[in-house]
Amino acid sequence: MTTTEPNKQTNTLIIGASAAGLAVAACLQERDIPFILLEKSNQVGMAWRNHYDRLHLHTDRTHSQLPHLPMPKSCPKYPARADVVAYLEEYARRFVLEPRFGQEVQAVVPQNGGWQVETQDGRYQAQNVVIATGYSRVPHIPTWPGQELFSGSIIHSSAYKNGQPYAGQRVLVVGFGNSAGEMAIDLVEHGAAEVGMSVRHPVNVIPRDYLGIPILSIGIVLDKIPPKVADVLAIPMLKTSIGDLTKYGLPKLPYGPNVQIRQDRQIPMLDIGTVKLIKNGRIHIHPGVTRFNENGVVFNDNTIKPFDAIILGTGYRPQVHEFLPGVAGVLNEDGAPQASGQETAPGLYFCGFYISPNGMLREIGIEARQISRHIAGKG
Repeated sequence: MTTTEPNKQTNTLIIGASAAGLAVAACLQERDIPFILLEKSNQVGMAWRNHYDRLHLHTDRTHSQLPHLPMPKSCPKYPARADVVAYLEEYARRFVLEPRFGQEVQAVVPQNGGWQVETQDGRYQAQNVVIATGYSRVPHIPTWPGQELFSGSIIHSSAYKNGQPYAGQRVLVVGFGNSAGEMAIDLVEHGAAEVGMSVRHPVNVIPRDYLGIPILSIGIVLDKIPPKVADVLAIPMLKTSIGDLTKYGLPKLPYGPNVQIRQDRQIPMLDIGTVKLIKNGRIHIHPGVTRFNENGVVFNDNTIKPFDAIILGTGYRPQVHEFLPGVAGVLNEDGAPQASGQETAPGLYFCGFYISPNGMLREIGIEARQISRHIAGKG
């Protein structure tokens, strides 16, 4: 029979020491519930540390904080990457959260009414497990025919730091999410000779602010009414702030941003300046990529464009199934949790996996409180 060292047994084991894991730990600590916090890297908030230099939250400071600790007023309205990292470090210090670093989880399996978690250093046992590894765990890197022929560079956004190396180059950003839009701005600001964005599917675009009000604050109000009604109410705002982008090659979804959030579980692009650069001709919109050739890209409309570099703003995947085998019904076909912020199997929780229109850090705080309350209620 397998035995576990006393210091590897606990009530709740939390996997991941970025925003979600730290928030759950602080909420459990508040309720005097024993826990162990595991982190595969050697620092808290590693995902934030690895993002590109220009990254800013697209949600305002007031709505971007974890339980029991407001973001400092010294932070800008929309905190930068370094501000978030400093905030997470202070969060861990303030609540004396001490993750066990260098613990990469290899398997999470149910055992004897609880859970066994295996890392490269051994086994942990707990009544509850909270998986807080997040959506940005594994870069999603698609491939295309002829890609090996391309003479330029191809990198995923996870390897992008800033636009300085691309000054004077023709660069294509593949994707049209928030990160892709911000990297395109960064490339323009660093003097890229030409910046293009490949947009495969119809999109919605909403402003980050409207009349000086963060769109998040408006979204929280609209979230209380049916999404189709909310989209009708938002039409005048979108017409005046964004306008008709189809003339610039951006196809629009047949439904609005609120339906998109609820139905597709995707957040529309929050515009922080990309639209202005598109309208000014500084960023060119292209259709989806079909294949590569030696000098560039062939698009879906059979146009061919030369590029010196390709940046894949194609997002990430949670890939939870890699260490959570054999637990039926908790993951969808893409390996992402079916639900976040609640018990999905006896003693099994996920935190930070719901793509919220009202701010990820805000949503993480809500979920962390729900999870700790549920675990405490078990007695």
